[in-house]
This record gives sequence, structure tokens and C-alpha cells, in this order.
Amino acid sequence: MSNYKENSLISLGAIGLGTGVMISAGIFALLGQVAELAGMWFPFIFIVGGIVTGFSAYSYVKMSNEFPSAGGIGMFLVKAYGKGALTASASLAISMVINQSLVARTIGTYTLQIFQIDQSSVLVPLLGVGLLVFAFIVNISGNSFIQTFTSIVSLLKIMGLVIFAIGGLWVAGFSISPAKGGSGTQE
Repeated sequence: MSNYKENSLISLGAIGLGTGVMISAGIFALLGQVAELAGMWFPFIFIVGGIVTGFSAYSYVKMSNEFPSAGGIGMFLVKAYGKGALTASASLAISMVINQSLVARTIGTYTLQIFQIDQSSVLVPLLGVGLLVFAFIVNISGNSFIQTFTSIVSLLKIMGLVIFAIGGLWVAGFSISPAKGGSGTQE
């Protein structure tokens, strides 16, 4: 790539990008869908998903160390299958269309639930398309803007998850207090 600028992405920006993707796709989109489909098996599925994600993350780290690049999944596919139309199509389909469509549709569905609008409403795909257009605009804005934007959004997501977790613990009546002694005697 002739216009690639080395070090155009700083570590904090890369962390923001990775965290944002993991939270959006992994927690917001996939976990909600899996919880709905898995029912009582959700805890087991969650653990299996964590293990699979660990292997995936390890593979990405090893690939990135061996072939440093700003190409992401596209670069990995080129290294595995060579340059070509099939590799480019798969890269686009995996990294953009499938992932971002899943996240966009799920966020659209969640948003409409706030207003008690049915999931079969035409607004779900319209919100999804709107989010995809927004993501496209962010992606063409350059690495400097992307890493700043995603770092801020990732921080907001983390804060939201912390607030949600604290609220969930509060509603569940969780407290940090010493355990009360049982009926047995201690020596």
C-alpha cells in the first residue's frame, strides 16, 4: 500500500479499537443472542465462548507479531490464501458486512425495545443501515480520528458496563459483609 503511514496507530488507539469491537460484537450483540438461544445452558456456553475467544486472541497476537500490518483480518487472509478477488471478498464479508451488520441490527433491536416497538418493525433494518453508514463514515475518516473516536466510545462502553454491573448487584441485594457463624463451634 503506497499511502500507508507507519506508526499511524498508537497503542492506546489500538487498545480502544480492540476493546470497542470486543464489547460491541462480543458482549452487546453476540451475548444477547446466545443468552436468548441457549436458555439454561448459557453459563456453559459463555465459558466455552471465552475459551474459543482466548484461542482466537492468541492467534491474532501471534499473527500480528509475525506480520505487523495495519491490514487486520484482510492481511491475515492474504497471508493464508494469497492476493486475489476471493481473499478480498472474504475479507470484506468477514470484517465489515457480517460483523457490523450483526452489531448494527442488534443495536437497532435493543434501541427499539426501549420504546417498546416490535422487533419485526421496518425501523430495525433502517436503524441498522443508519449505523452501518455511520461506521463507514468513521472508517474513512483516517486512523487519527478512528483511534480517538473509538477510544472515547470504548471508555463510555466500559463505564456503562460498570454501572450496569453495579446496578445488577444492587438489585440482587449483593453486599460485602462478613459471613455469619454457623451452628458449629470453632476451637
